[in-house]
Amino acid sequence: MSEIPDWQQDAFRQFTAMIADPEGKYPCIPGRQGFLSNHLRFGFATDPRNEASTLEVADFLRQYGECSRDTGKYASLVLFFETPEDLAEGRSIEDNEALFWSVLSRVSAVDTVPWPDQISTDPSNHSWEFCFDGQPYFAFCATPAHQLRRSRHTPYFVIAFQPRWVFEDINDSTAFGRNMKKLIRKKLADYDSIPAHPSLKWYGQENNLEWKQYFLRDDESAPSKCPFTYMKNKFKGLGTKFHS
Repeated sequence: MSEIPDWQQDAFRQFTAMIADPEGKYPCIPGRQGFLSNHLRFGFATDPRNEASTLEVADFLRQYGECSRDTGKYASLVLFFETPEDLAEGRSIEDNEALFWSVLSRVSAVDTVPWPDQISTDPSNHSWEFCFDGQPYFAFCATPAHQLRRSRHTPYFVIAFQPRWVFEDINDSTAFGRNMKKLIRKKLADYDSIPAHPSLKWYGQENNLEWKQYFLRDDESAPSKCPFTYMKNKFKGLGTKFHS
């Protein structure tokens, strides 16, 4: 790892210490299992406030969409962003929330592939899910600003993309999914300093808005309207590499 920048080495080290702690306290069971089974893939992007990060994330997602099903049933793409001190320490939860949605909107703007027909581009529809290159993803954001919701705290700005197909057996219609939810909720209660966020529901339920789960604040509040903007342009991505 000597040729990898120090911040990237540190980001991966700290992520490993969190998700693979010997006592198994990390509450996202599929994420932990995915890491321990080498089902996760990783990428490093520049400061998320920079436009270059838009094209980097887009290129990562294009590559990942082509191989995700070959990486294992607990697949996820975890992207670490370069996080200077003013971003790590000088921004509030709401600032980080706005930045997260800015990243997703900017990445969507360079997507050249239409969204799947069964997924609405309107976040107020229960079928909405972030898509890129024709692939739907659950997006999970963790930031340095999160303190009470420890399960969303990382020293670096991080976005993880879980392909929708990962949840084919993890949902309310399967005993496995219902049991998994109970276990995760129990671990969350022990891990976080506050109760599970009320927005945590199953994808596809008519009373669920999926976007509300992407970025959870350090309290029970949520934006009144989804900050995501669906746009499309014809720009090309930069060449990047993700890591297993």
